[in-house]
Amino acid sequence: MTPTNTPTLKDAVRYGLLSGLIEINLSAIGFILLLHQRELVAGAFTMGHLFLFTAPIGFAYLLAKKTAAHSRSRVLGYGAIIGALTALPLIILVFLATAFDIRQFLLNISPDLITLLTFGQSVVTGSLILLAINVVLGMLSAALYLLPPQWRKMAVSGLAWVAISGTFSEILLGRLRSFFGRGLTDLIFTGKSLNPGFAVFILVAGALYSYFSQRRHARKEAEGDRSDATVLSLPIETINKIILGVVLLLLPVLLGSYLTEVTNNVGLYVLMGLGLNIVVGFAGLLDLGYVAFFAIGAYVMGILTSEGALGLGMGFTFWTALPFSVLAATLAGILLGMPVLRMRGDYLAIVTLGFGEIIRILALSDMLKPFIGGAQGVLQIPKPSFFGIDLIQPGQLYYIILACVLLAWFISARLRDSRLGRQWMAMREDEDVAEAMGINLVSTKLLAFATGAAFSGLAGAIFASKLTSIFPHSFNLLVSINVLSLIIVGGIGSLPGVVVGSLILVGLPELLREFAEHRLLMYGALLIFMMLARPEGFWPSEVTKRELHAFEEQHQPGTSSD
Repeated sequence: MTPTNTPTLKDAVRYGLLSGLIEINLSAIGFILLLHQRELVAGAFTMGHLFLFTAPIGFAYLLAKKTAAHSRSRVLGYGAIIGALTALPLIILVFLATAFDIRQFLLNISPDLITLLTFGQSVVTGSLILLAINVVLGMLSAALYLLPPQWRKMAVSGLAWVAISGTFSEILLGRLRSFFGRGLTDLIFTGKSLNPGFAVFILVAGALYSYFSQRRHARKEAEGDRSDATVLSLPIETINKIILGVVLLLLPVLLGSYLTEVTNNVGLYVLMGLGLNIVVGFAGLLDLGYVAFFAIGAYVMGILTSEGALGLGMGFTFWTALPFSVLAATLAGILLGMPVLRMRGDYLAIVTLGFGEIIRILALSDMLKPFIGGAQGVLQIPKPSFFGIDLIQPGQLYYIILACVLLAWFISARLRDSRLGRQWMAMREDEDVAEAMGINLVSTKLLAFATGAAFSGLAGAIFASKLTSIFPHSFNLLVSINVLSLIIVGGIGSLPGVVVGSLILVGLPELLREFAEHRLLMYGALLIFMMLARPEGFWPSEVTKRELHAFEEQHQPGTSSD
């Protein structure tokens, strides 16, 4: 069978024009120039350069991945074409900005941007340099896929380590300086960016780490299921768990107050994500009203413990009110599940979306204002206390969130491997077949909704005590979308994927607040990369990975089915 989807010159042109369109848009909105102010490697490379050249590098690599299996001789040529077509719109922009005053239409096309694009040279010389750099980078990126997989992973790992270290160099500088003083940090950093020598060290260290990781993985596969390998692997797994436990316990000390607060926010989303992962990832029930259970848990905690006018005054503490918050959210999950038992797909999503909006509107309404405060919310909610100590600092509240996340993780893992978990997964694949096999869809769906709602209510209760006040606007649809997105980004049905998705979608934008309104654009670009390069998620479950790659293998070019 002759392959019908072999990449052609037309594909290279399309990729190149798309790459150029991305770069010219990033330049026109001021994104490239803004990031140029932040150096990754002192005196050599800025974050503006990173985003200026990311598109041609990425598209050349993606097309090379498709081309190498058919014709390796075309790889470098396609990479050069993509690089040249990426530079072309930028060169046209430079000439237009030099010949005409286009700032009256495009305010961000400033002389500083033109200087950046021409590398401080004349228009003609700078344009030729820009063209040459893009062509060379396109070819190098395409050639990267021609390397043996081991060397390719080493190169990508080293470059990724440098990019990540440079991006968060200011945070690393602050934390290292608090522990080791200025002596060590002056060797690592120049100003707030990486020292060039240390950047090379990170590049080599990242490559070596990838090399030894691959060797360890290959050795583990070669050992197979031999009993001696299993016996030897047990102490290693135990040591890894002990190290992870120690790191988690010491994390507030290592991170400091601000980063611990960011970690707490990530932890709350992990807790909600673990709950929604049961509903969506295990049971296959698309729930867009998940924020409603989060709101119910928060309001129950607020009303029971508030020291203000809306409080019941019954002496509830955080610990005594917590079970009631979880119970109220669980009952709400059951109540939502009962009317939608026969719905699936888009209809289920619409109904649950409506349920979430109903809860938010009720919280805003004047009808319930005497009880839950309406738009003014519930105030004066006390912080949690432990043996008479008020847990005020982020580092203190961290341990409550960590304990709840570990509990939710344990329950999720046990349910996933239980008979109920297998029933959920069977129902996710096909409800009709699952019912024909004897699975009670009513009880199975209700248990999924109830369990997921319980985790969300638990997160809401902690959220209310963490902020000491809650308002209806904190429980809009965007919360449900964010939780669903982090599950998709991390990998549907994957417990580690929930953590990875939370770190990317919740933690990363918080750490990139220095880039003001453009920080969401940065993580949007990351999502696009994920959809192109890792459609199964950054840390997918083994089942999802097997299913997706089995599908890809069946549809590889040149394969035929009898």
